[in-house]
Amino acid sequence: MRFRHPDGSTVHLAYCTNVHPAETLDGVLTQLRDHCEPVRRRLGRDRLGIGLWLARDAARTLVTDPSALRGLRTELDRRGLEVVTLNGFPYEGFGAEEVKYRVYRPDWADPERLVHTTDLARVLAQLLPDDVTEGSVSTLPLAWRTVYDDDRAQAARTALTTLAERLDALHELTGRSIRVGLEPEPGCTVETTADAVAPLTAIGHDRIGICVDTCHLATSFEDPDTALDTLARAGVRVVKSQLSAALHAEHPHLPEVRKALAAFDEPRFLHQTRTRTAAGLRGTDDLGEALTGEALPDAAPWRAHFHVPLHAAPAAPLTSTLPVLRAALTRLVGGPHPLTHHLEVETYTWQALPPELRPRARAQLADGIAAELTLARDLLTDLGLKELP
Repeated sequence: MRFRHPDGSTVHLAYCTNVHPAETLDGVLTQLRDHCEPVRRRLGRDRLGIGLWLARDAARTLVTDPSALRGLRTELDRRGLEVVTLNGFPYEGFGAEEVKYRVYRPDWADPERLVHTTDLARVLAQLLPDDVTEGSVSTLPLAWRTVYDDDRAQAARTALTTLAERLDALHELTGRSIRVGLEPEPGCTVETTADAVAPLTAIGHDRIGICVDTCHLATSFEDPDTALDTLARAGVRVVKSQLSAALHAEHPHLPEVRKALAAFDEPRFLHQTRTRTAAGLRGTDDLGEALTGEALPDAAPWRAHFHVPLHAAPAAPLTSTLPVLRAALTRLVGGPHPLTHHLEVETYTWQALPPELRPRARAQLADGIAAELTLARDLLTDLGLKELP
């Protein structure tokens, strides 16, 4: 979906396909047919933006087989789909029964991360619509915190510097400008937007910036205005933003709230949980850990890294952090000029919701994704953007 900003520039809105597990190119093509095109039809649009997630095997096939890449581009066009952004965070296995800490491997100290992200950039340069010259890729925020020492930090900086050089060369070769954004996430080396400033300014290259995920922002209790002001002062570019909402519990000490939270404690993904105390932010790596004993103080609200559907807040006594998303979006695209032109709804946890809330059929999932995009569209038009055909 495309929108005209009052300054005349185009803002793109997509939804991320990591909600549909696929490890191979054949799986991606099936996604387009079974999920993405039906969502487009529900929205009544001739064109729908999707943020592709390409696992390692799919990306490698597209890089090594030009006919496969041409075939994917043809299939996108045929189904009324377009791609300006890729989700490069998960490397493989995102549809596994248990993902948890695996999603952070390989990290940016591992040469495989550089190879994979370079592949993604090269693929994206060929998938961009003919009238678009800028693409974006979101990626791991360096590493999970427990495996990151000075040597690995140096290896990561070197890899990202090499990536920037490759992106420069790709621009010179194709005329397409691809940028990569580190996506801060609780528990990682770069947990907050403030944490991103030092490593990104050390790299000092315009093609390596930040992806602002509004669920992660909210989980860490970051104020959107403060966060974006910090990035602006440091000269860090917002490459893209993922529109998402976290799980919020206002009174975690109450038994009924604990019971409601426990329904979201599932075995597939990590749901890092945070609270604010007088001594600063406290947290656990997973929601189950927070609910066990006294691992996390419960005198103040908790927020959990669980991407809840944008249009459907959990039932009381829980809610979502949609107000944080609204505030962030106002700053990102509500001013005289957009801070980013790439927005992506990223609710990959539909099938991780409590059983009674999960879609039971493919059609129900398409309905839900379409409803999320409709909400995002309405937020954008309320800010003065005009939806384009």
